[in-house]
Amino acid sequence: MKRSIDLELTVGVFVLIGILCLGYLTIKVGKMEIMGGSGYEIKAVFSNVGGLSTGSDVTIAGVRVGSVIRIELLDYNARVTMRIFEGVKIQEDAIASIKTKGLIGEKYIEISPGGSETALLPGETLRDTQPAVDIEELISKYVFGKM
Repeated sequence: MKRSIDLELTVGVFVLIGILCLGYLTIKVGKMEIMGGSGYEIKAVFSNVGGLSTGSDVTIAGVRVGSVIRIELLDYNARVTMRIFEGVKIQEDAIASIKTKGLIGEKYIEISPGGSETALLPGETLRDTQPAVDIEELISKYVFGKM
């Protein structure tokens, strides 16, 4: 009888550890942030986000420095809110561009640093943006000779 209880307790502990590990991996692989994450928010307004989604990466020189946390419609434009990691400063004249990983890969935001010495404060908006390139539009222009 004692051996049966010990076996059940051991199995229960292993199942609990397995569930905790699965939850941890789900959060890490899904790039989810619990309790808001660290860093500060900045915004950028694009005429077209072309497939950019919440959770997409924000990079500088190919290095991930943040992620997209919200996309909303503002006066027929898309306002993108990004969370930038603590310690990374974005100049006020930086340029935010929507790029694609590979030919048809996922979208992300590439920030090209500016030359200004003044950094954006939390909640401020990047002025210079470049919308996503629409591959279908480029192909149709090429096919129909408008290029």
